[in-house]
Amino acid sequence: AGGLTLPPEATQALARMYNGDPDAAIVIAKNLQQSQPDHPLGFVLEAEARWWQTYCSASEIKYGMVEAWKRGKKPEDQAYLALADKVIELAQAQIGKTETAEMHLYSGVGYALKARLLALRNENHAVAHAGVSARTEFLRALALDPDMADATAGMGLYNYYVDSLSSIVKMLRFFMGIPGGNKQEGIRQMTIGMERGALLSVDIRFYLAANLRRYDQKYEQAITIAEPLVAKYPSNPIFLLLLGNLNAELSRSDKAAEYFHAVLNLPNPESTCTDCTSCATCITCSSRAREIANSFLASPR
Repeated sequence: AGGLTLPPEATQALARMYNGDPDAAIVIAKNLQQSQPDHPLGFVLEAEARWWQTYCSASEIKYGMVEAWKRGKKPEDQAYLALADKVIELAQAQIGKTETAEMHLYSGVGYALKARLLALRNENHAVAHAGVSARTEFLRALALDPDMADATAGMGLYNYYVDSLSSIVKMLRFFMGIPGGNKQEGIRQMTIGMERGALLSVDIRFYLAANLRRYDQKYEQAITIAEPLVAKYPSNPIFLLLLGNLNAELSRSDKAAEYFHAVLNLPNPESTCTDCTSCATCITCSSRAREIANSFLASPR
C-alpha cells in the first residue's frame, strides 16, 4: 500500500511528453519495453505519448472551444489500440501470478487508453464497455490500496463523464446496465489525482480544466487548475491553447493573445527536421496548433 512509485526513466518520459516532445518520450518508453518486457509501464508511456500526438492533430475549434472532437478511423489507430491491449494483457498476466493494486491500476489505464480513442471515433458502445472495465480495475486497485491516487483519478474521470452525459445517453446507460457516476465526487477524486498521482496527475489536471470549460462553463476555476500546466510545461502547445481559450471565454483578449502568440513562438519543427518520416507527427501537431492560434487571434472578441 501507499500509492505508485515510478522509476526515473518513466518520470523523464512523462516530462518530455508533457513539455511537447512525445517523440523523445516514445524513445524512452521503447527502451523500458526492452529492459522490462513483462511490465506494462513502458507500453503505457508509449501509448500515452501517441495519444497526445493524436489529440493535437485532431484538435479544432467548435462552439468556441478548442478540443479533439470526433473523427473517423485512421491507419495509426491500430498500433495505438495494440499498445493498449498489450498493457491490459501484461497487467492481467502479472495479476494471475500475484494480485497487486499496481497491476490493477495499469489494467484500468489500458482500458482507459482504449476508451479515449474509441470516443474520438464516436464508437459509443465500445467506449462504454472499455469505461466499465476500467472502472472495475480502478475499484479493485483501491480495494487493495486505498492510497492509490492514480486509481482515484481514474475513478474521478469515470464519475465525472458518466454524470455529464446527455439525457439520451443516460437513458442508453440505464438500458446497457452501465454504473452511474457523480460529477461532484468525480471532481473531488480528480483533485486528489492531480495533487497526489504519480502517473496520471498531469492528464487529470488537463482533463479537469477542459471538462469544467466544456460541460460546466466554470472558466475561472478551470484557469486556476490549468495555469500550473503551462508554468511547468511551457513548450506544450495543447496546454497553451487551453489557457488561451479559457481567457478568451472570459473576454480577456490581451491575456488570451499572450498564450496564442506563445504557441506561434514555439520552435517550428518544419525548419529543423531532416527526416520527414520521424518528424511527421510533430509537424502535424505544430501546424494544427499554429492554425488554431491564428484563428483565435483573427476572431473578434
